[in-house]
Amino acid sequence: MARKIRILVAKPGLDGHDRGARVIARGLRDAGMEVVYTGLHQTPEQVVEAAIQEDVDVVGLSILSGAHMTLVPKITELLRENNAGDIMVVGGGTIPEADVKALLDGNWASMVFTPGTTLEAIVDWIKANVNVN
Repeated sequence: MARKIRILVAKPGLDGHDRGARVIARGLRDAGMEVVYTGLHQTPEQVVEAAIQEDVDVVGLSILSGAHMTLVPKITELLRENNAGDIMVVGGGTIPEADVKALLDGNWASMVFTPGTTLEAIVDWIKANVNVN
């Protein structure tokens, strides 16, 4: 039997609204994943440290503050620098289409979920793209 997918849901930066992140975390848990939620106002270093300590498969970043073009690349770089580049990074929040394309094309994120994406679509994408042995 394969182990459960482990995902860290993080709220990096100064964004103080976490209702959506908590809904996603609960939905992922209800879909059978192990979920760790960091809480608000995490630095990129704190997110990466938690991801490594918790041995997660995915870091899910919820960003509504507009700092996604700084925070997502910084977290991805820190994961790579800490020999944890195999941890998949996904983003979500109010991210303009051009920035979604830049994050994906730059290999900073594996996927970006924007407002209106259903929980079912997020769960299905994660299950289809995360390989656990």
